[in-house]
This record gives sequence, structure tokens and C-alpha cells, in this order.
Amino acid sequence: MQKRFDQELEDRLMRYAAIDSQSDETSPSTPSTEIQFDMLNLLRDELTAIGAQDVELTHDSVVVATIPGTAEGPTIGFLAHVDTAPQFNATGVKPRVIKGYNGGDITFPDDPDLVLSPDEHPYLAKKMGHDLITASGTTLLGGDDKAGVSILMTMARHLLETKDVAHGPIRIAFTPDEEIGRGVTERLPEDLKADFAYTLDGQEVGEIEYESFSADRAVIKITGVSIHPGLAKDKMVNAAHLAAKIVQTLPQATMTPEVTDGREGFIHITDMNGGSSEMEVKLILRDFEMDGLEAQREIVRKVCGAVQATEPRAQITCDISHQYRNMRYWLEKDMTPVDLAREACQDLGIDVISVPIRGGTDGSRLTEFGTPTPNIFTGMQCIHGPKEWISVQDMALATEVCLSLVAKAARGQGNSTG
Repeated sequence: MQKRFDQELEDRLMRYAAIDSQSDETSPSTPSTEIQFDMLNLLRDELTAIGAQDVELTHDSVVVATIPGTAEGPTIGFLAHVDTAPQFNATGVKPRVIKGYNGGDITFPDDPDLVLSPDEHPYLAKKMGHDLITASGTTLLGGDDKAGVSILMTMARHLLETKDVAHGPIRIAFTPDEEIGRGVTERLPEDLKADFAYTLDGQEVGEIEYESFSADRAVIKITGVSIHPGLAKDKMVNAAHLAAKIVQTLPQATMTPEVTDGREGFIHITDMNGGSSEMEVKLILRDFEMDGLEAQREIVRKVCGAVQATEPRAQITCDISHQYRNMRYWLEKDMTPVDLAREACQDLGIDVISVPIRGGTDGSRLTEFGTPTPNIFTGMQCIHGPKEWISVQDMALATEVCLSLVAKAARGQGNSTG
């Protein structure tokens, strides 16, 4: 494979990863954090500088732009998100490059006890000789999804400068708040104006994903009876005790992330906050099928009801809200965008992997809102934690796949197989 994009991708990811753009689920603003504008404004300016057209920052804080077509073909959208995950420290990221990885354990300068081992991570063992990018040990890297951002900017720059790929119109979009499920609104399909699209937000080389979880969020609020503990006998109702009962009653042995995989769904407690007077428990519900998701909703409601029945003086409410749905429900009706991406991989000698995403992407919501949007690999690994890493050469392969599929679409070689 050519190395024509390696240095540009390395430079871009190193530069983008150093910019703090973490999202915040507790914030009601759009985007949820002001620091995301540091990435959004930068990308808007960079797209303008390389000659993209129709560059704008939309009302929903999405940067969109056009790469004009050089041939007849469908309008294809490409998306990546600028925010990084709130689950781990993302302030003060110090990205570093390991040139020509030698196959051994990787240590981290800011946390000498942290080790990334190919024995623990078999995919790493396959990357002998690759140039790897990691952080320094105390933060995540943010390759999720600044690797996707780097790939799309590299593709856009190449298409605008070289004109050596015949392609239809291309729409680029950089979204905020994907990590907290708020990056795509009902207005994005109209802003994007694409026949179909792709998110660059996958992991292992060859992943072309068109199935995701269906997802709901649950918020349980518990109000007890507060009184001075010295005067509490037969009067106090401790909200923290009731929260603990709810947590203990939920199916921990069979339906949590740490005991499920493959096509199994889960109920995951993400946060518990409060004290003896009031408690709030936040959960996410995940399943690939709607009947499984409904069963989870019923379990949570019944558990809350059962604990409420043990203490009528307390007030327990359970609010369950929609997050996103399995993109397969729409994509399986017309597999054209999936087949294009698969064929582009195969033309480059890449084995295609299509497994259900045990999570969601901006594409899950965008597909639900009317723009079919499967997911393409970037190479990112060990995401949302301090061992996060990525191969520059994997990113280059993703760039080549994007270029191949836009060319195939213009030539009308993508055939739907349903």
C-alpha cells in the first residue's frame, strides 16, 4: 500500500488530539462544552483554507462543507465527531508517536506502571513495524474520533488539490457531542443534503458496520424523609438505602456490560449521586432488538415499583427516554452504501468485517432520521481509556477506502444486494 497519506495523518492527529474537546452530559448547552468550539472553529477555517465550498457552522454547532463533484454520482456524506469521551481524563493530552513499533510492551512516560501489551491486546501484535500514536498515560488519546476527523480532512485536502479521483458531490460534517448521544438532531439530514453517508468511527481495519444497539436512558429519582439522625427512629427514610436496594435487585449476574458480549444486551448503571435525603441513579439500556429493549425497560420499572412498595413514605420515579435505534432496521432495506464500502475494501485487498456495534454512532441517529449511514473503521483501539492507541497505517487504509468508494459510486459500480 502506498504511504502517501501517512505523514499528513500523523501530523493531523497529533495536532487535533492535543486540543481538549471533551463533552459533558450534565450540561444543557449545544455543544455541551465551549471547548468543543476550539475544534469546530479550527476545522471550519481549515476547510475554507483548502478550498472547500459552502463551509458553515450550523445552528446545531455542526461544521458542514462541500467538495464539489468532478463526475456524475450520488451525493455522499462523511462524518466524524470532535468531542472526546467524558468517562476518562481528556485534559492535557500529550500525544506521542512510536515509530516502527517493535512488537513489545508499550510503557507510558506519565504513568510508569501502565503497560500496553500485545499479550493482552492481540490486535497490537499484528502491528509490527507500524507507526503508533498513544497518549502519555494519564489521559485518553482522543483518537475516538479525532482519527476520523484526521482521515476526512486528509481525504478532503487530497480531493480538492489533486482532482485525480472522479467522484460525485461530497458533503463533510464534523459533529459535537457524539459521546453523549446529542451530536445529530432531526435537522442534520437537511443540513447535510446527502443521499447516504458514512461515519468514520470504527475500530479494526476492515470493519464496515451497519448494526448498532438500540438505546434508551433511564433516570431514577428517590426522595426519602430527612430528619436529624439523632431523632430519626421510625421517622427517617434513607434514600441512599433505597438506591442500594434498587441496584442490588437489578440483574447483575446476567445483564450488565461486564458479563455480556456478542448480541447480548445490558442494563448499565452509569452514575449514582446524592445522599440520605435524595438520590439519583442513571442507567443506560442496550439491546439489538426492540423486544429486548422493552424487556429491559420493564425490568427497571418493576424493580423501582417493588422497592417503592417496601417504603410508601418515599417517592421513587423512573423516567425512561429514547436515545437511538439499531441502524440495521433501515439499512437492511437498501444495502447500497454498505455494499459500496465493502467493495472498496475488497478492491484494496482488505478483508471485510461486519459485526454488530456494541454501542452507537452518529450514524445510528442519522439513519433513523432518514440518511442511511453505516460506519467505517479508523483503526482506533482501547478507546475511552489511558491505553488508547492507533496505527497511522490503519488510518491511511481508511483514507484509501473512502477514496475508493466515492470513485466506485461515481462509476455506478455499487450494487445493492439487499
